[in-house]
Amino acid sequence: MDFLKKNFIYRSLPFDVFVHRASAIKHKEFFISEDEKYYLRSLGEDPRKDIADISKQFPELAEDIQIPEFFEKEKFFSSVFRISSPGLQLWTHYDVMDNLLIQVTGTKRVVLYSPRDAPYLYLSGDKSEVLDVDKPDLVKYPLFSQARRYECTLQAGDVLFIPALWFHNTVAEEFGVGVNVFWKHLPSECYDKTDTYGNKDPTAASRAVQILDRALKTLDELPEEYKDFYARKMVLRIQNKVYSTNFE
Repeated sequence: MDFLKKNFIYRSLPFDVFVHRASAIKHKEFFISEDEKYYLRSLGEDPRKDIADISKQFPELAEDIQIPEFFEKEKFFSSVFRISSPGLQLWTHYDVMDNLLIQVTGTKRVVLYSPRDAPYLYLSGDKSEVLDVDKPDLVKYPLFSQARRYECTLQAGDVLFIPALWFHNTVAEEFGVGVNVFWKHLPSECYDKTDTYGNKDPTAASRAVQILDRALKTLDELPEEYKDFYARKMVLRIQNKVYSTNFE
């Protein structure tokens, strides 16, 4: 699945029909092709205002999930129920909250990249343009080879802690059911109050990006040589003032 190019469509099915299709390799009934894949990501009652909470959307299933006590209950943000067809790959992205990926059934491969490798991931918002992390187009994305890859395979019953800002790309090696649990590890006022997915940048970061965009637009008023010079000075100032040495 490529969220940037939107190589998928949204459709509704009765839940039992969806599970039957998602667990099959070939389909007698389909929307596009007999080998199409299916993916479910639970939402709140009103996705624009409500977060996903398995205890509300799937209360019968929620009883089967025991969430590890990694955080105080009042820090809870969402619990996202997911179902994936065999072979389904999810785009590389980061979330702004810590989360646990609970693999209920099936096998899932997870590839992760450190936030420090962001310069090599060709970002568009919170997503990487490099979808195929196994066979990347290094002509189009030459810096991607410098990103350090971490990989693990989750079996049924495994739980993976994914820290905030860590990029991750998943492949369902089998028909799989999982639950993501997100929580607010920063003070609540740091987060965008309109965020129901857990992937909107913190409000201070969003403001900083807006200020930077205005600064870059201002530089457009200069001749190219001056624009280049002052842009490099700005980069150096950011590096000197903000870059941390605690994560080397």
